[in-house]
This record gives sequence, C-alpha cells and structure tokens, in this order.
Amino acid sequence: MSNSKQKVVVAMSGGVDSSVTAGLLVEEGYEVAGVSLRLWECQRQEPQNCSDYLGARTVAGLLGIPHTILDLRSQFVKSVVRPFARSYLQGRTPNPCVACNRDFKLGILLEWAKTEGAEFVATGHYARLLRDRAGNTSLLRGADRKKDQSYFLFALSQKQLAHTLFPLGDLVKAEVRQNARRLGLPVADRPESQDICFGDYKTLVESLAEEDDLRGGEIVDRSGKVLGHHQGIHRLTVGQRRGLGLSAAQPLYVLEIDEDQRRVVVGKKDDLACKGLVTHSVNWIEPPEKEEIPSEVQLRYRAPSVPCLVRAKGDGKYEVRLEESFSSVTPGQAAVFYRGERLLGGGWIERAIRA
Repeated sequence: MSNSKQKVVVAMSGGVDSSVTAGLLVEEGYEVAGVSLRLWECQRQEPQNCSDYLGARTVAGLLGIPHTILDLRSQFVKSVVRPFARSYLQGRTPNPCVACNRDFKLGILLEWAKTEGAEFVATGHYARLLRDRAGNTSLLRGADRKKDQSYFLFALSQKQLAHTLFPLGDLVKAEVRQNARRLGLPVADRPESQDICFGDYKTLVESLAEEDDLRGGEIVDRSGKVLGHHQGIHRLTVGQRRGLGLSAAQPLYVLEIDEDQRRVVVGKKDDLACKGLVTHSVNWIEPPEKEEIPSEVQLRYRAPSVPCLVRAKGDGKYEVRLEESFSSVTPGQAAVFYRGERLLGGGWIERAIRA
C-alpha cells in the first residue's frame, strides 16, 4: 500500500524529536496531521516533555500539516498525577511516563486518530518495531543506545503496537538534529527536556496529600535501633543517601520504606545489594511459552541490563533471580525484560530480594 494513501497522526510536543518525526513522514508521502496533548501546566522555563503545544503548532505550519490541540488535563490528573502522588505517599518511587505513553500518547490519542481516519499514530520515541507476516509486532531497542526509550513502552499492547510508528528508531540523536536543520525547523538546537513534566514533584505530592499522609517517623538500622527521624516517607527513596539528617561514621543509605509503620530502614552501601525481586502487573509483549524465562532485566532507565531468570509465582506475580547482584532495587519502578535487542515485557517492582 502506498504511503500517500495512509494517514498518520503525529504526537507533537514541540521538541526536535517529534518535529522531525512529522517532517520525515511528510517526506515519505504520508498524509500527516499533528496533534499536541495538553496534559500539564508548568511554570518552569526549561524545556519539558510533552508541553510546548504552541511551538508544535509553529512547526506544523512550517511543514504544511494541520495541527490540533487535545486538552486532556483533567484526565491526566486522574489517570497519572494522582496515582503518581499516591505511590510516593506509600513509600514507592513511581515512573509516570509509562502510564502516559500507554494511556495518552498511544491510548486516547490512538482512539482519536482512528475516528479521524488515521491508520497510525507516530511518536518521536527512540525505539524500533518489527512486524511479522502473522500480524504480530515486536518492540526493539532504538539504534541509539544512549537514547533508547523502549523501557518506557513495555506496557503497550499488541493492538497499540500494530497502529504505531517510530520513525526515529534507526537514527541517532545527531542525525535527528541534522534532519531538523535540513527541514528548516527552528527546534534543531533546542535543549533536551531532562525531567518529568511535573517539575517540583515533592510540592505536588504534598498538595494532593491528606495531613496524615505527611507525618514523619523513625529512621532505624537493620537491627531496629532508632537513629533519627524523617519528615515523611514521600521525601525518601530506596538508595538515597543525602538529606537523611543522620550523623554516622560511614555513609548510610535508605534500604527499605515501611508504609504502615512510617519507618525507614537504613544501612551501608553494601546492604543495598539484591539478588532478585518480585514484580506485579506484568505485561508481556511477547508472551512466554514456559514458566521460567531466561532474559535480561533493566531496573532503571539507562541502567545496564542484568542477566536473570524470570519465574511465574502463580498469583499474577513473577520472581526475578539475578545472575549478579544489583543495588537500589526500588519498589514502584519498572522492571523491563529483554532478550538481546527485543523487549519481551515488563512489570512493576513490588519488593527486593536481598543478597
């Protein structure tokens, strides 16, 4: 089928990646429409993810494509912001970008695109797709390993992937900027957004909390000895060293956060080492054929993958045994499983298994 007969909606944030995505698809002959999702307002001046819909409109005009703004702020607060805040208040460290991709960029936007007669939604993610003759879609890491964003896409379904395009998947960042200059786009040298769009997330979390959610508690060592007190578990994360307010002969790190007791356990750096973890709410892009799945697991964005064995626990959860210890396994973060370049699936870290 000729590209000129296919309509594509591009999620445009106003940044260089989504702008070049739209430009490349125009050059390839697709019927392109740009859409910006108005999700969150922030007063910061620095570039942010998914925020500059006015800049996106300017780029769309230069490319000669229509541009639409979808105001989804109320839905975003309900589906992403409040769960994000609740996770911090429960002593977990959440990753809101996964839900944003699944429920908004390739959720609400994909459904809207279909009503507009579009076959695909395209984004500026650095990831690749491979489709077989049976209609199945595999998700692969981006060619630019320094920018690879497949980690944030593990929660997508086969239905979503079937209608998704990642035109930047085979490019490195320098090539994307070169294409922006070639296309005459004013965003070629725009700085990258480095943070979540919420800005000062601690202030946000506190603004959405009940008074009891913010109460402090004890800081104890592994034996239970009280070493000090904290000002709220939402201010702390596993692996944190600074800001504990403790005086000790050697640096102490957060090892565990007990939501019910509002208690924080600290210890030496070596105490952070984990030999495994338990995950829940796992989404398999490529469903396993056996109960034990040899793979590699990535436990943070840009962290190295660690060889592991994933085993079903029978209650919808999976136990992950690592071949080598890993520090700072953080409840609330994503555990994403790969086999080489191919993303198999992923879920959410429930707890660490200490070495």
